[in-house]
Amino acid sequence: MIDRTYYAPTGGLSAQTELLTDRAVFTDAYAVIPKGVMQDIVTSNLPFWDNTRVWILARPLTGFAETFSQYIMEVGPGGGSDKPELDKQAEAVLFVVEGTLTLKLAGQSHAMEPGGYAFVPPAAEWAVRNESADPVRFHWIRKAYEAVDGIDAPPAFVTNEKDVAPNPMPDTDGKWATSIFVDPKDVRYDMHVTIVTFEPGAVIPFAETHVMEHGLYVLEGKAVYRLNQDWVEVEAGDFMWLRAFCPQACYAGGPGNFRYLLYKDVNRQAKLKPTGAL
Repeated sequence: MIDRTYYAPTGGLSAQTELLTDRAVFTDAYAVIPKGVMQDIVTSNLPFWDNTRVWILARPLTGFAETFSQYIMEVGPGGGSDKPELDKQAEAVLFVVEGTLTLKLAGQSHAMEPGGYAFVPPAAEWAVRNESADPVRFHWIRKAYEAVDGIDAPPAFVTNEKDVAPNPMPDTDGKWATSIFVDPKDVRYDMHVTIVTFEPGAVIPFAETHVMEHGLYVLEGKAVYRLNQDWVEVEAGDFMWLRAFCPQACYAGGPGNFRYLLYKDVNRQAKLKPTGAL
């Protein structure tokens, strides 16, 4: 079994002697939030969460993310929430990067360890608690579910990355692979959250340009990533947002694998506005 590692922020504050220069970039096509930005003073608290703080990486905003929000949650010992989600339309994926999270979902209790992955459907009753002596850190990706008449909402499930075999991309000798947690052909799902792995030297060999919006959190390694017309260095702990149709490509530099948690919206008609609407 492969021993996976996942980067998780721990906060802190830069020293007064450090330079301000960093890799943070915000444009109308993409954004890069480097791991060094995720310090104590940019965290928030949330209603009905105990002993918890959150780094909000993305949220719906004019000129920024449109379809999703993404948080890194840090839950201290004994902390958590019995009322975590206030929006009945919201679906979610939880992905644990550090510690052990106790999740109650669909009438069952799950001890989620690093690599733990849960899908929470809209209007589900769920709760999370840190029953350990150490902090728990996990990603919480939220999207307003787009219901379709005649199609049921997808069910809840809990798994772990170690139980999901990576799916190699064609003609790459397995150097570029994706860990897929739901059937891509299942149109009940209107978002996919996967894990993409590049071995050293592997590339996305063309400028991907597509309708799916992306959130990418680098779990491991480093690479040079093409964002629109720019090549940007990224490493474990960095977050990238790419708007719909933003060209992207990648070159994994090594020495280890380059891996990221990837969000995209899928399987729905493009929304239209009536001609002449005000």
